[in-house]
Amino acid sequence: MTWMDGHRGTRRVQRGALWAFVPVLVMLPFSLLAVAVFWLPVHVIVDLASAFTVSYWMFVVAFFAIGLLLFVRPFQVLVLTPIIGARRPTHEEAALIEPIWADIANANGLPASRYVVRVVDSEEVNAFACGGHLVVVTTFAVSELSTDQLRGVLAHELSHHLGLHTVAITFGHWLSAPVVLLARIGFYLENVAEAAAGSFGKRSALITAVGRIAAALFSGLAWVFTAAIRGSDAITNVVGHSSEYEADQLAVRMGFGAELAGALRYVLAQGYGARPIGWRARLATSHPPARTRVARIEALMRHPSR
Repeated sequence: MTWMDGHRGTRRVQRGALWAFVPVLVMLPFSLLAVAVFWLPVHVIVDLASAFTVSYWMFVVAFFAIGLLLFVRPFQVLVLTPIIGARRPTHEEAALIEPIWADIANANGLPASRYVVRVVDSEEVNAFACGGHLVVVTTFAVSELSTDQLRGVLAHELSHHLGLHTVAITFGHWLSAPVVLLARIGFYLENVAEAAAGSFGKRSALITAVGRIAAALFSGLAWVFTAAIRGSDAITNVVGHSSEYEADQLAVRMGFGAELAGALRYVLAQGYGARPIGWRARLATSHPPARTRVARIEALMRHPSR
């Protein structure tokens, strides 16, 4: 009995899934700080309006609890799908996707309905897994990839779910939501303060000084949270390479290595997936070079025991 025979279709915590928690831990203190900013007015309003008190940690627990809904299948279908801009496949897209997905599910001993495939309108060859049961593929990938290539891509995305790579990534996105919102509010208030200083400051030097100080404070707040987001994203990209290699390896063990390699060759032929040059480009790249992935996939197919 092979490894795949004994473990097909089961979720296992792979090393990449553990590394994916590093950027989550980096984002956590900034997320808690952003939540505190949103909690404060809620606490004041509720305290004034009723005898009930909303403590900070009660607010934090509620925030985390709502984040857990991202892993609940009905919530992903009804709420997460429209949030990320995805939709149900059209009749023509479903006619292509459903048989492919059924083949992949069957290869893993899974019912095809265990995971949900959705489509996002995009002119890029891309697909991603998120939440606990959602796989999203672009319209361009559906229309331009061959059946075999699309099968390889979808097998790779299912591998992310089976390797539990999506857990930390999904929760990390939830933690970053208040940070992103607060950064945007900070930049907006900076503009408001500058506009107020310009409009009303002509009448008073004090108004000008207050407006400039407020603008500087809001700008500093926005840049701190923006730096946290960018730093977390960079770390996610660096540690995420191991998850991509693990998903490739599992796709090969499923029997879809040649199909996935074909899809990556198509990406290369379109001028994408090249090796990034320079450390900034490496930090901004979420996937390993496609040529490297193809070489590894071919080596795994030649030596399945690796």
